Amino acid sequence: MPTYLYECEKCGRFEEFQNINDDALEECPECSGEVKRIIGSPGIIFKGSNFYVNQDKKKATKSKATKSKEKKSEKVS
Repeated sequence: MPTYLYECEKCGRFEEFQNINDDALEECPECSGEVKRIIGSPGIIFKGSNFYVNQDKKKATKSKATKSKEKKSEKVS
């Protein structure tokens, strides 16, 4: 279930777990005051075993290519 961020004028900001099909809250659960839904950036979760492995392989490949170019330039000089 997604987490929605709301703001009450009296109580401040709070988070609420709701089904995606549920209507937005109209009153604060603590003081029954009016609330507004705050639009925020979602949390990002990277899942999968290959995410970090792929990045490391690209870095290793680039560093090996750079080293081989340096060795070639040393031999030519």
